[in-house]
Amino acid sequence: MTKHDTKSRAAARTLPLNQILAGDCIEIMNGLPESSVDLIFADPPYNLQLRGDLHRPDNSKVDAVDDHWDQFSGFAAYDRFTRDWLAAARRVLKPDGAIWVIGSYHNIFRVGAELQNQGFWILNDVVWRKANPMPNFRGKRLTNAHETMIWASKTEGAKYTFNYEALKSLNEGVQMRSDWVLPICTGGERLKDADGAKAHPTQKPEALLHRILVGSTNPGDVVLDPFFGTGTTGAVAKMLGRDFIGIEREEAYREVAEKRISRVRRFDSEALATIRAKRAEPRVPFGQVVERGMLRPGEELYSLNNRHKAKVRADGSLIGNDVKGSIHQVGAALEGAPSCNGWTYWHFRREGRMVPIDILRQQIRAEMEAEEGRAH
Repeated sequence: MTKHDTKSRAAARTLPLNQILAGDCIEIMNGLPESSVDLIFADPPYNLQLRGDLHRPDNSKVDAVDDHWDQFSGFAAYDRFTRDWLAAARRVLKPDGAIWVIGSYHNIFRVGAELQNQGFWILNDVVWRKANPMPNFRGKRLTNAHETMIWASKTEGAKYTFNYEALKSLNEGVQMRSDWVLPICTGGERLKDADGAKAHPTQKPEALLHRILVGSTNPGDVVLDPFFGTGTTGAVAKMLGRDFIGIEREEAYREVAEKRISRVRRFDSEALATIRAKRAEPRVPFGQVVERGMLRPGEELYSLNNRHKAKVRADGSLIGNDVKGSIHQVGAALEGAPSCNGWTYWHFRREGRMVPIDILRQQIRAEMEAEEGRAH
């Protein structure tokens, strides 16, 4: 275990995990241990600058975002606020942590510029295309049917979490794109207050947070939401086996969030597992297979089509038809191909059956992971 891992675990023990903290997000983040959270999801005020009421064609009033927390005296004030909360967020984020910020055309470009000013490295901008957007009642602009999310690592070289295979699985085996079509909160998911009105005007759908957390965190990670609202981040984090820290200054929102999260059931450990990317699995050199006697020097390997064979050498290389090299190099040379995955190309014979050598690699990996589990 590295000195950084030890420090991170010590910080985690002092964190107010799975709690909603009351107060100003900048002050509270500055009071949290440095480099202590894995991911930040931020849904800051959009600074919509609304002027007057908005009405539908039938003259009914639209429940727009005109709350006091979205009021700023001008762009300079909003930029100061953005600079201060991002600096506090950067301080509390682990070196290999990442941040997601969501916004609209009113604020996302200003937030994006400040992210870059502070040294964050933008990984993607994701367009959340709303399947059921609110129409443009005045007919003077395009219907505003999307919001933009920025995903950024703390630094350019950070080893941020990206569960590529899990997102691909969510998308029916197709690589996940940067345009996400998801509905806004409606029906039973939309939380209401005692009067039957929306508990929060900009409540985000759980589907959005599910995709973000599955894609960029692992079970047991700590997710911080500095603009917690009615707790969508906390509810999804709890469900997916992540720890959360929520910060919210509005008491009414905190009360709704507390009740909501208390009703959430955490998935069992088997349901929390996701498909791992192959590059995230422990690397096993073919030489280890030979060293451990799983294959012996002089033993013959065969291509899947049985057209080619090669002998295992004591140093973990192969020789076949006067071609020498790694399992990948020899396979590629014999096939006349630019590359070859030797683990799936080569097979050995056991009891009359052809067995891929990758079986031996998986056996070693399973032993390594079991050993790692015992060490923790």
